[in-house]
Amino acid sequence: MAGQQFQYDDSGNTFFYFLTSFVGLIVIPATYYLWPRDQNAEQLRLKNLRRVHGRCLWYRLRLMKSQQSIVPTLKKGVLLCGWALFLFLAYKVSKLDREYQEYNPYEVLGLDPSASMAEIKKQYRVLSLKFHPDKGGDESTFMRIATAYSALTNEESRNNWIKHGNPDGPRATSFGIALPAWIVDQKNSMLVLLVYGLAFMVILPVVVGTWWYRSIRYSGDQILINTTQLYMHFMYKTPNMNMKRLIMVLTAAFEFDPRSNKEAIIRPTDNIEVPQLIRELGNINVKKKEPPFCYPYSLKARVLVLTHLARMEVSENIEEDQRFVVRKCPALLQEMINVGCQLTMMANSRGESGIHAPRLVSIENCMKLTQMVVQGLQESKSPLLQLPHFEEEHLRFCISKKYKVRSLQDLVSLKDSERRNMLRFLGEEKYDEVMAVLGSFPSVTMDIKLQVLDDEDSNNITAGSIVTVTVTLTRRRMADVFEKEPDSQDAADEANAEETQGDTAKNKTKVWQNKTKGAKKSQKSKKKKLTKKKPSVQQQAKSEKPKQANGNVAGNEVAAVAKEEEEDVSDKGSESDEAEGNKDTASERDDESEKQSDTEMDEVAGDDEEEWEALQQSIQRRERALLETKSKITHPVYSLFFPEEKQEWWWLYIADRREQTLVSMPYHVCTLKDTEEVELKFPAPSKTGNYQYNVILRSDSYLGLDQIKPLKLEVHEAKAMVDNHPQWDIPETEEEEEDQEDSDGIEESEEDDEDND
Repeated sequence: MAGQQFQYDDSGNTFFYFLTSFVGLIVIPATYYLWPRDQNAEQLRLKNLRRVHGRCLWYRLRLMKSQQSIVPTLKKGVLLCGWALFLFLAYKVSKLDREYQEYNPYEVLGLDPSASMAEIKKQYRVLSLKFHPDKGGDESTFMRIATAYSALTNEESRNNWIKHGNPDGPRATSFGIALPAWIVDQKNSMLVLLVYGLAFMVILPVVVGTWWYRSIRYSGDQILINTTQLYMHFMYKTPNMNMKRLIMVLTAAFEFDPRSNKEAIIRPTDNIEVPQLIRELGNINVKKKEPPFCYPYSLKARVLVLTHLARMEVSENIEEDQRFVVRKCPALLQEMINVGCQLTMMANSRGESGIHAPRLVSIENCMKLTQMVVQGLQESKSPLLQLPHFEEEHLRFCISKKYKVRSLQDLVSLKDSERRNMLRFLGEEKYDEVMAVLGSFPSVTMDIKLQVLDDEDSNNITAGSIVTVTVTLTRRRMADVFEKEPDSQDAADEANAEETQGDTAKNKTKVWQNKTKGAKKSQKSKKKKLTKKKPSVQQQAKSEKPKQANGNVAGNEVAAVAKEEEEDVSDKGSESDEAEGNKDTASERDDESEKQSDTEMDEVAGDDEEEWEALQQSIQRRERALLETKSKITHPVYSLFFPEEKQEWWWLYIADRREQTLVSMPYHVCTLKDTEEVELKFPAPSKTGNYQYNVILRSDSYLGLDQIKPLKLEVHEAKAMVDNHPQWDIPETEEEEEDQEDSDGIEESEEDDEDND
């Protein structure tokens, strides 16, 4: 019985196969993920943005970084070295002799497989004379020739060759280990143990431990968990948080503490420069001893944020730290909004007692502060200062009685001649730059649709039902609004007409409603319309009395009575004639009514099919939206003083401004390029009545572009639960099912007879 043999690769052939595969598995994915993207494409993108964003701080820093950075060159060099090693190993493997080949005696003797026995013997003699050791030939070659001759001439050897692939019979299976033999050599044992110990007992535990330590310290949004707990504590402690308090809580984050974040730096010069900035800023609650607001790192971060909002000039060292703090602020403010939403949800779930939810003003102040940090403006400043070349002294031209321009929308709505006259303090080049920047600002329109999904009547809002508000956001550039501004009134009129049409379309029959009942109701209403009487003569006379003036009252009364008698007689005659005519044309009217009912049924069926198709399309669209992963790269924000390129994102939510509470949690819209559809869901109030909410859209990057639209909610009483419904009666046998169908048919025929009567 054949055995098995395991041996290390002394020749190194198998080890080269292993090494080539290992290097390939590292080099190929690393090239895909780490190879620097086309620098020409990035340079072209920056060139296209230069006209609008050329003055932005992040744009200038990006240009400097692309010119000074040598990281892409180092990445390319390392990856090219890896590919060179991979190609060398592949070439080395291709030159190795194949160790495992199928044994072929004809190939050893240099004969064709169809050679005869005489040709085999003749060839063997020739090769023996040539390679015999006594004749100076190679002994191993002669042994191979003798074995091949034996496999072709000896019957037993031939059978072994055919059956086992070897003339000598079965032999032990050899397995090669893809490691060279020197690894297990006793001379190298200490070196091998040292390498194994260093790799598996030092490097691997350090890497895993570092990853685990970082993962438990940071949340999914890369915010320190200690910072999240800090924000939750202060938002719970201060539900109504003003802007000054909010900045203090924001800058107390552990991201700015050097003990928690190595990127944060406390410099020796801070003891001189920070107090000087505090004196220039004024009152910033320095004497407050509440921790952590009194800690040096928190005080420094607060001063840097306030100097950024005031657009104050600082030294180079402070400026570098300021960029670091400002860069972190939007993500930290988003975390504060998330914390506020979590506290609101917890408070709503527990009712009035327990957790106090943050006020709406606290969450909205977080959103406003994000806008202020991105644009480097204080809350009281004009939104016009977001534009280039605008200074405080220039605002007096805009807010004058002649123009009354206080917002970006007011500036857009001006005629070009008036705008040029108002901005005459700017030169031609500066004016063109201002208009290019203003034209790149977003102009978003909101279309709101209110409904209750998965209900028979989606337009009927009952107490406790889940209300779905579908908001369609459409983004355009301000440059597209310049030309269309005069026609805004016409567009508003068209929108109002569409809303009225939409209100009338709400009364359509839904797919899931009973069709037969709707048809019967329409027939009954038609019969009532046909049998409706004309207004009586007395009513006509009463309506005509006020028209008479200065006439003989008694004579008028006698004439009126005589006229009424004549009309009564004529009415009786006409009624008899109509009765006869009805008898003659009864069959025709029945035919007409049947045709009308058929056409109505067809129209209802067509509307139902359209609604069903629209419902299916909306469901498929939602499923695709869930499966798709949209890019969060939308449009670069124009920000003169923000140190990092930021994308244009929005918050969308529903609020009750009277009660200062959130109705639906803010949805962070991060994928609005042209059009985006967002669904906001919330439970309807438990009490019936009319409610006034607001759908609010806020930018996280620009000041003065927020939108608020009213949302009226009329809540009705919920329908009573049906205890016994025919659809719930499931027959146990076929006989019961047939009896139930017969009874349903009898009831329908009785209802038809009653309608005919």
